[in-house]
Amino acid sequence: MNQWTIVCDFDGTVSVGDVTDLLLERYGAPGWEELETAWQLGEIGSRACLAGQIALLDASPAQLDAAVASIAIDPAFPAFVADARAAGVSLTVVSDGLDRAIHALLTRYGLGDLPIVANHLEQSGARSWRLGFPHSNPGCRAASGTCKCERAEGLRRLAPNVLLIGDGSSDFCVAGSADFVFAKHRLIAHCREQGYAHLPMHGFAEARAALPRLLAGELHAHPHRSHQDT
Repeated sequence: MNQWTIVCDFDGTVSVGDVTDLLLERYGAPGWEELETAWQLGEIGSRACLAGQIALLDASPAQLDAAVASIAIDPAFPAFVADARAAGVSLTVVSDGLDRAIHALLTRYGLGDLPIVANHLEQSGARSWRLGFPHSNPGCRAASGTCKCERAEGLRRLAPNVLLIGDGSSDFCVAGSADFVFAKHRLIAHCREQGYAHLPMHGFAEARAALPRLLAGELHAHPHRSHQDT
C-alpha cells in the first residue's frame, strides 16, 4: 500500500521562473514593487501583497495569456508525474500563485487533469483583474493566500506521509509539517537551518531519480543527510 502523497509548489518549482513576477514586470502599474518589499520585510502577508499587486495589473486577457504562454516548465516534470502515478502516488499542485496561469501551463503540457489548489484570478474590467482566495485560512501563520499547511494536512487522507516539493518562502511553513522535502533554491537553506528531512535538487530530473529511493524507505531512513551525502 502506498504511504506517500505529494504536495508540489508551482512557481519556480514546476515553472521556470515566477509567473506572477513576470506578469507584474510586464503589465504592473507603479506600486507593485513597494508591496513586494513590504512582504519581503514581513510587514504584510502574501495574501495582502498579492491582492494589491494583482489589482495593479493593466493587461487584456489576450496579453496576459500570451505572457503565460511564453513560460516553460521543468522539462522533466511530466515524466516525474508519470512516475508518481505509476507508483500509485497522488500529486497535487498547491500554490500561492494564479490558478488561471497554472491551468493553462499544465494543460499545454498534457497535465490539465492534475488537481490544483491556488488563488483564483478573475477579470474585473477590460484590462483589470482581482484575486480571490478560496483556499485561505484565517489562522494561517504565514498569512498566505493559499494555506499550504492546511492543504497538506487535508491530503493525508490519501496517504499518511507527505512529500513536499518546493523552492521558496511560500513553502517554509509547510516544510516543517511535511515528512520529507525535495527542496530547490531558498528552501534548501531553510530546511538545513531547521533540520528538516530533505533532499536538495536542481530540478525534476533529480526528483525522478530520488522518488524510488523515497518510496523504498531509503531517504526517509536517513532524513537529515546533506546534499553531499546523497
